[in-house]
Amino acid sequence: MNIQNVNHLVHAYKIAPWRIQRQWIGTALLAVVALAMVATLYLDVTSQAAIAGREIQDLTVSIAIGQQVSADLQTQLASLTSASVMEQRALDLGFRPMESAEAEYLVVPGYFEPEPEILSSTPLPQLSALTIPPEYNESLLDWVDEKIASSARGRQ
Repeated sequence: MNIQNVNHLVHAYKIAPWRIQRQWIGTALLAVVALAMVATLYLDVTSQAAIAGREIQDLTVSIAIGQQVSADLQTQLASLTSASVMEQRALDLGFRPMESAEAEYLVVPGYFEPEPEILSSTPLPQLSALTIPPEYNESLLDWVDEKIASSARGRQ
């Protein structure tokens, strides 16, 4: 850039000072638009986070309500199937307690009642030193002693 061009630019700005003002206003407006875009983005992200948090709260409340309704229904079922209520319902339907003389037993040929294995009378096998293999009766020191003796016999 030579001196003549610089003088020409200085002269142009002196004649029209509104050009400098327009540049300052343009820069300020650009900064305002950039800040507005950043603020809009921030508000959008914040509002989405707030909406998600509110939805989580609503779902938590609905889960708690569902658990409470389920517990209420379980309580109601328990009270409806209690022994005293069932007995009263049976009496209301015309049923009555059975007398022991009214019982009839049905004999099924070939059926034998299974015995529980816990109460079976088969004796458990008794373990003694004679029934345990000798490898399991040997201590660690006996085993080491035998290995040393067998290696000494192998060298001779």
